[in-house]
Amino acid sequence: MPLHTLDHANIRTTNLAAMIAFYEDVMNMVNGPRADFDFPGAWMYLGENAVVHLVGVDGNPQTDGDLALEHAAFRATDLKAFIATLKAHAVDYFLGFPPGVPIVQVNIHDPDGNHLHVDFHIDELETAGLSR
Repeated sequence: MPLHTLDHANIRTTNLAAMIAFYEDVMNMVNGPRADFDFPGAWMYLGENAVVHLVGVDGNPQTDGDLALEHAAFRATDLKAFIATLKAHAVDYFLGFPPGVPIVQVNIHDPDGNHLHVDFHIDELETAGLSR
């Protein structure tokens, strides 16, 4: 199961408009297509890759006990081998299927409890013997 790239960072914010403007104006990213989630947000792109996912939240993630940086994500291939590795190391996981995006997310937590997900193309689901 080779990891290919760090896919994106997911950041929770109460200042969605200001964050979008910052990533556009300061970081030279483009606010582009996003999965059809039922919560506010934006995906900020560098070229063809959405490298920062912004999520609009109420309250202050820094003081409400939530993390502002909610997770990191990787892209990979060979879902079947990755699932076998997780099972061999007794790592719990759950699958996610973002609406309107052809990927399956394998959600895990590292030993410190940090949320990670590893994204595979949805076409690998059947080969791995998994289903929605």
